[in-house]
Amino acid sequence: MVLIAGPCVIEDEESALAHARMIKAIAEKVGIPFIFKSSYDKANRSSIGSFRGPGVGKGLEILGRVKDELDAPVLSDVHCREEVAQAAEVLDILQIPAFLSRQTDFIVAVARTKKVVNVKKGQFLAPWDMKNVIAKITKAGNDQILLTERGTSFGYNNLVSDMRSLKVMREFGYPVIYDASHSVQLPGGEGTSSGGQREFIPGLARAAAGMGCDGIFLEVHQNPDQAPCDGPNMLKMDDLEGLLRQVKEIDELCR
Repeated sequence: MVLIAGPCVIEDEESALAHARMIKAIAEKVGIPFIFKSSYDKANRSSIGSFRGPGVGKGLEILGRVKDELDAPVLSDVHCREEVAQAAEVLDILQIPAFLSRQTDFIVAVARTKKVVNVKKGQFLAPWDMKNVIAKITKAGNDQILLTERGTSFGYNNLVSDMRSLKVMREFGYPVIYDASHSVQLPGGEGTSSGGQREFIPGLARAAAGMGCDGIFLEVHQNPDQAPCDGPNMLKMDDLEGLLRQVKEIDELCR
């Protein structure tokens, strides 16, 4: 079991380093390997006026510092082919956002970096559709693949998690991650921003561990109610250790 965690978006260097230090300390205390995640640019925000982050240049610089100072792998989402080469110089894992999980040329460009590729399953895809995404990556000469479940569209402004998808995708032979934060998101639910139901994060994370996933993806913040992005579906830092202990115990029992 691995933990992929961090604030939704990089707010500034000080905040990114502080959050990364706190999460790493908790993960080490519990005994779970940690990968730091934070976005340098949230290019898929609901509103044109929404906070997007520091951008590719400054954002990658900050992620590079987190990587060096904490000796921790770093992950961020990439949104266009023009960013791929620059992102690959810093990131250990390049993430393909859910909305881009069928964009063939983009997926191939990311795969050709030979870095680990984490594909967020689109809210509009069935789990067995991910076999086609895997084929695009492997045909480009890369077999370092993670598949992430992040919920499926269920009517308007709502997502639902089908835990069967974890088993379906795992049978393709690659590690499967469960994104407990975005699975409780209410996309566009606040009109100009997304809502969320963070109270369901612990139960869904425990259920995913019970289904045998290989990692948990959590967006975590010291004060999510004041976060500039995705606050309603981020876990409070104070709740992280207890949840990780439960998830680890369930994972060990099931394995």
